[in-house]
Amino acid sequence: MSDKELLIPASQTDSSAINAQTRRGRLQMLLLLLACAAPVIASYFAYYVIKPEGGKTNFGTLVHPVQSANPAWFGVPLQGKWTLLIARPAAECQIKDEKCIEALFLMRQVKVAVGRESSRVQLLWVNMDGKPVDLEVAKAYDEKVAGFKVVSLPTDSKQRTEFLEWLNKEGAGEQIQLIDPSPAKMMYIPVTNSPKEFASIKKDLEKLLRLNHKGENL
Repeated sequence: MSDKELLIPASQTDSSAINAQTRRGRLQMLLLLLACAAPVIASYFAYYVIKPEGGKTNFGTLVHPVQSANPAWFGVPLQGKWTLLIARPAAECQIKDEKCIEALFLMRQVKVAVGRESSRVQLLWVNMDGKPVDLEVAKAYDEKVAGFKVVSLPTDSKQRTEFLEWLNKEGAGEQIQLIDPSPAKMMYIPVTNSPKEFASIKKDLEKLLRLNHKGENL
């Protein structure tokens, strides 16, 4: 032991050792807390800085954040169902109008294609002009045959304005809109007659039905 060490009181030596141990303990605790918090910090960084992509789809475009839907706009229950919605004027939706018929046909075929899960999906056509649906169209796309519920625009002016703003957000008014069971719009889908794109839409819906049961009351 050196002369300098002999000059340091024992109490001071013990205190220095204790302080050093305390500092090491605090550093270890801090490192442990950082290690535990790293995933949380990373998720916050990804959400607020990088921004999420909202997952991947095969064809449809995910809506982020989702856009709440008001069942009062339609007079049809939405909660607990996956709803494919289209908005078209009845006057423009004739058998000869391929664009409109393609949209109805696509929705009907997607519902059929999900097989046993089809009872979890409903089809909604918002008749934008309130005129009678063409008889030929009605026969092929009524509720009993194809599962379509045809509703008119809200009569209340405030609700009508709210619905139209909701419908046309992100320029999606002409597309098929998918409403989740909460209910909220969470995806919009372009109208297509491509078999390959139809298969991709089917995969998107099947994936959602497989992974998401929360909120359904079937």
